[in-house]
Amino acid sequence: MKTFLKVISVVAITAIFITSCSRKKDSFVSRNFHAVATEYNTLYNGYNALQEGKITLNESYKDNYWEILPIERMQVSDEVILPGESENENFTRAEEKAVKAIQKHSMNIKGKEKNPQIDEAYLLLGKARYFDQRFVPALDAFNNILNKYPTSDKINQVKIWKEKANIRLENEELAIKNLKRLLEEEELEDQDLADAASMLAQAYINTKSIDSAVTQLEIASNATKNNDERGRFRFIQGQLYNELGYKDSANIAFDKVIELHRKTPRIYLIAAHIGKAKNFDFENQDKLAFHELLTDLEEDRENRPYLDKIYHQIAQYHLNNGSDSLAVEYFNKSLREPSEDKRLKARSYEVLAEMSFNNSLYKEAGAYYDSTLTNLEQSTKEFRVVKRKRDNLEDVIYYENIVQVDDSIMNLVGMSEAQKLKFFTHYIDILKAKVEAEKEKQEIIERNKGLVVADKNSKGNRPGLQGSLNRSGGLPNQASTFYFYNPTTVSFGKNEFIKVWGDRQLEDNWRWSNKTSSGLNNTNTIDDVLATASEDELYDPEFYISKIPSTEKEIDSITKERNYAYYQLGLIYKEKFKEYDLAKTKLQQLLSNNPEERLVLPAKYNLYKIYSVLENNDEAEIAKNDIITNYPDSRYATILMNPELASTKDESSPESLYKNLYKLHEKQEYVEVISKCDEYINMFDGDAMVAKFELLKANAIGRLYGYEPYAKAINYVALNYPNDIEGKKAENISLNMLPKLASKEFVDDTLEKNVKAVYMFNNPKEEELNTFITTLNEVIGNSHFKNIVVSTDVYDLDTLLVLVHGLEYIDEAKMFNLLFKEEDRNKVKKPDFVISSSNYQIVQIHKNLDEYLSINNN
Repeated sequence: MKTFLKVISVVAITAIFITSCSRKKDSFVSRNFHAVATEYNTLYNGYNALQEGKITLNESYKDNYWEILPIERMQVSDEVILPGESENENFTRAEEKAVKAIQKHSMNIKGKEKNPQIDEAYLLLGKARYFDQRFVPALDAFNNILNKYPTSDKINQVKIWKEKANIRLENEELAIKNLKRLLEEEELEDQDLADAASMLAQAYINTKSIDSAVTQLEIASNATKNNDERGRFRFIQGQLYNELGYKDSANIAFDKVIELHRKTPRIYLIAAHIGKAKNFDFENQDKLAFHELLTDLEEDRENRPYLDKIYHQIAQYHLNNGSDSLAVEYFNKSLREPSEDKRLKARSYEVLAEMSFNNSLYKEAGAYYDSTLTNLEQSTKEFRVVKRKRDNLEDVIYYENIVQVDDSIMNLVGMSEAQKLKFFTHYIDILKAKVEAEKEKQEIIERNKGLVVADKNSKGNRPGLQGSLNRSGGLPNQASTFYFYNPTTVSFGKNEFIKVWGDRQLEDNWRWSNKTSSGLNNTNTIDDVLATASEDELYDPEFYISKIPSTEKEIDSITKERNYAYYQLGLIYKEKFKEYDLAKTKLQQLLSNNPEERLVLPAKYNLYKIYSVLENNDEAEIAKNDIITNYPDSRYATILMNPELASTKDESSPESLYKNLYKLHEKQEYVEVISKCDEYINMFDGDAMVAKFELLKANAIGRLYGYEPYAKAINYVALNYPNDIEGKKAENISLNMLPKLASKEFVDDTLEKNVKAVYMFNNPKEEELNTFITTLNEVIGNSHFKNIVVSTDVYDLDTLLVLVHGLEYIDEAKMFNLLFKEEDRNKVKKPDFVISSSNYQIVQIHKNLDEYLSINNN
């Protein structure tokens, strides 16, 4: 009986408690039950999820210290986030908890919310959506609090968060207006004041009101209780002062970051030191003390993760101090440090490139510029500037390679047999020493491998060894089995590649025939020799001596290639880089090599111009008299004897002759264009205009003889002028256009809407052709045909076509003559055929008109 009463009592009390906790009943128990359940259950879990999401967001965000940092560390994606989607599950979970709190614990009775925690739930909802980058829905949540809970104790926070969302939506003017009003009307304290002032500063930064942003950051830095934020605000303040040009004020801001020491993230401390270093005045400040500071930063163990930045700044110090060798050393140290800052790497490589360029080490500068480009975004202006510099070096690197290799070969050719034997005996001694060193290294690896295996067998797989694998996946001292970590197999692979493909650059389309490296077209490199040598041959000097070019044809080919490279280098250094001393050296070296006659005169004329620029008047006068005396009929002699011609249009110049030839090409005088191009190519051999003549000739060949001869001519230009604009155009045509033009298949004319009526003439006289065209135009004018145009087109050496354009359908074209008046029809008696524009293009490209007429017997 007692048990029964107890059960009844428990049930009754539970029922009373449940009914008293109804969301529709405004009672003390209901209000407090739902408030406690909201705060300590759903909201607690929701804010935990939000905090985890913020930590993940901060860890994934990488600050760019080359630009003004944002106030808030948050990477905004350009992708649109749809409802139900999220890049961070923690924010989704936080939003779900906020929604659950609102749905299950909201007590909206008679239009008033009785649960004091619901405004907190909406605030959590807005924050979750904000960090999930759904700023418009976040605004809805914040506005809901402002509209429904105006007396909330969180109202100031809500107003700040609302303006944060407005700033993200690029409504900076509205955010500035509302935040200024909030700061003026409300007495904000501590974190609320810091948040409001910092976000107002962000709005000012976005609108380029830098001075106003500095003032607000000062307020935020003093108000915040978070040293992480204080360090960031002070550093940004220093950046803004630098932007305004106030270096002293910037240094004071950076000093305030440094004073925080371990209270703020280390990266802000390092960035502040570097910011101060960039503002250092080399003329008025103590350089010794500054260098000691940089050295202290370098030697501090806590700074090891930031050595890439510290080394870079030390390098800048030495560069500004005139110690170039130390600067190079520290730039390289910076590059060797592991770093995620690609901009820093790019800057280091670019400075090294510019130093090499200024020292006339153009090949080395090109390599540094290549590395710079790999660390820059292709869409940036900086990338385009560096790319332009690198492209300007393309030619000089190409020809310097040729000169270097060919000079080495010719030095060997010029040695006596005894000198050759001595040279290669010495080389073999070096080779043997390298092989012995490699063997010793392999033996050490094998011994270590045996020790590791023995240790493993005797002691088992100890937990202490787990996780200490080397980069190949093995134990630290274990010999690697991965291909690229074994120097022997790597060397073999390289030699096999060279044996099959030759020495090629690492670049797109490297398999193409024109991608072989320059300078050794007629002989083998030492790598080629080693790749094909047997064990005995490797150590036999006679084997290497036998590979030296010996025939007159081989030597002559190398000599011509080298001389042409010297000539091109002289022009490049003179015209592109204004390095007149270098240009003079190259051209003088060319003339001392007994070059072919075609290069002698232009080399001497360019030397005359260089001597004049360098004010070597005696040498200039000697060069001038030499040209006038020995080459009196040349255009150079004409210019030197009549200097006024240099400033007026020279009708005999390559440029003028090219323009005249191009006009002939437009008139379809292809035979004469090809003939004249050959003449001018020989006449101006060595001149930069030769490539233009070659490309014009290739185009004329294509128009006259068709696809196959055109493809050969274009490939010739691409192979022989790879560094000229015309050569690059030819390469583009070869790679991209020729494959599209290769098809010879005709289309169905009846499906085409653009067709032509064609009249064919064999070797017509000019008078006959003009009479026919005049008559045809008169007949067309008397007919009902509109928008009809007549033109002529060369088909081959003997055939000329008169085309009637503007006909839409094949049947209309076939009836073209028949639709004339009878008297007009008698005037145009020439037999014709019709063809679609698509098939006409194929006929002209492949010169297969007979094939088309046999298929379409019209």
